Amino acid sequence: MDLELTDRTYVVTGATRGLGFATARELVAEGANVVISGRTEESAAEAAAELGERAIGVATDNADPEAAARLVATARERFGRLDGVMISVGGPPPGTTADNTDEQWRSAFESVFLGAVRLARTAAAELAEGGVIGLVLSGSVHEPITGLTISNGLRPGLAGFAKSLANELGPRGIRVVGVLPGRIATDRMTQLDALSGDPEGTRARNCASTPLGRYGTPAEFGRVAAFLLSPAASYVTGVMVPVDGGARHGF
Repeated sequence: MDLELTDRTYVVTGATRGLGFATARELVAEGANVVISGRTEESAAEAAAELGERAIGVATDNADPEAAARLVATARERFGRLDGVMISVGGPPPGTTADNTDEQWRSAFESVFLGAVRLARTAAAELAEGGVIGLVLSGSVHEPITGLTISNGLRPGLAGFAKSLANELGPRGIRVVGVLPGRIATDRMTQLDALSGDPEGTRARNCASTPLGRYGTPAEFGRVAAFLLSPAASYVTGVMVPVDGGARHGF
């Protein structure tokens, strides 16, 4: 299938590693240009160099009010167009209601929630018909994940925002989609498994509870994300698409 991505341009945040990088890699492989963001100049430059000439790295923090405008401007200045964004951010710190602090909540809200809203809003003002806004969320949109209380609080709110935005932008021909990764073999998942004190046992139990019987790979996630950003998915909007090996219990 031709995803019709050649020479299109996308902003992908949090893309120096993990799911963001996997998404950027698939977009570039299909002929798209990408502006990727990372926390430091070094990490952004290294990731862009690995992706090749169709990529440029920008050091930004999603919590920075100027980050969204800077990323969109870079896309237009470097590649002359903007066709979509995929908003991927690092996960909030783990913890329970009892031990997560106000500062952790506040910091996570600024980067995970408000940063995503700001970039989506900025992109919406710039995109033309056929544009797309994607958000990397989590299976916690539907089912809370033990030990990730802050994420459980913020991700469903972003899903509601995405659905509202899809309704608002639909008449302009702009799509909005959410992607819900389950257990994907990233550094973040390794960190979460280690919190149990028995990472190997935790991984084995998680695999046993997943119908496909294993963790997904970043590449598997990236291919789904690239499809959803592409014109090949031109009639898909306002939905949350799980990439979780069947782990979600509902339809």
